[in-house]
Amino acid sequence: MSKQTYWEDKNIFITGCTGLLGSWLTESLASQNANVVGLVRDSVPKSRFFQSDISKNVVTVRGEIENYFLLERIINEYEIDTVFHLAAQTIVTLANKNPIPTFKANIGGTWNILEACRRASHVSRIVVASSDKAYGDQTDLPYDETTPLEGRHPYDVSKSCADLLCRAYYETYDLPVCVTRCGNFYGAGDLNFNRIIPGTIRSVFHNRRPVIRSDGSPKRDYFYVRDGVGAYTLLAEKMDNKKIRGEAFNFSTETPYSVLEIVQKVIGIMGSDLEPEVRNQATNEIQDQYLSAKKAKKMLNWRSQYPLETGLKETIDWYTRFLEQQRQRETP
Repeated sequence: MSKQTYWEDKNIFITGCTGLLGSWLTESLASQNANVVGLVRDSVPKSRFFQSDISKNVVTVRGEIENYFLLERIINEYEIDTVFHLAAQTIVTLANKNPIPTFKANIGGTWNILEACRRASHVSRIVVASSDKAYGDQTDLPYDETTPLEGRHPYDVSKSCADLLCRAYYETYDLPVCVTRCGNFYGAGDLNFNRIIPGTIRSVFHNRRPVIRSDGSPKRDYFYVRDGVGAYTLLAEKMDNKKIRGEAFNFSTETPYSVLEIVQKVIGIMGSDLEPEVRNQATNEIQDQYLSAKKAKKMLNWRSQYPLETGLKETIDWYTRFLEQQRQRETP
């Protein structure tokens, strides 16, 4: 008889379950015999959530995070114990072009989740995905959790606001909520090819020069999705301790890289000699942004488990298979 896990038979609601982190988190919790309900806005046949049959092991509900009454129905009908709120409009360039939908999803969607949980006494923990972007552009690096939340551009502001909403619901209503602030997630299944890692892999696979929108110098955290799953589930488990509730935690490898360094590492692992095309056209992007994870290490006893090279190799292997299958289907 297998040992019972913490998550066995727990009723879990995951918004954004088809996204990069969402698909991995859903798969992990379902494999531990949790009863997972996932909110699905769009059915994307090529997504890892559907390709890997993750969807067959969970309950999926079609709808949007902007629909409060749908969220209330899900949380009550499925007697949800734990909520992971990951759904968001995550593309910075899209947020700059179309700020209102970003605000509706990222800010309104967050208050919808928090209010629906406040009205359901059986919800015992909520983990909300914020971002390092919530800090805005700060001069003191790395950012720790005492750094002010001062987003300046649409996506950053949406994350600052969502983060503050969580604090308000904890302080005012004692809602059992915690916030995660992570850097740039990467890993198998991210189909947003305008992001630097999947975009670079696809370019090299097709023997095209990878494009860097900036001058290549901005430094960021790059956080492997498997590390993200471990961080989120550990935090939720630790929330049995009431001293953890209401807190925000940075999760980071604490080893930032420039965009150019990341692109060169991907090119090297893939055995290519292509030179990136540096366009230096990016606007409204923060120059350097990376995090301290000292608080998570101290309060949660959390540690990153995946060095960058390990994460990149696993990620490249997945995309190579994915792109090869795509090419074979398209070849007459």
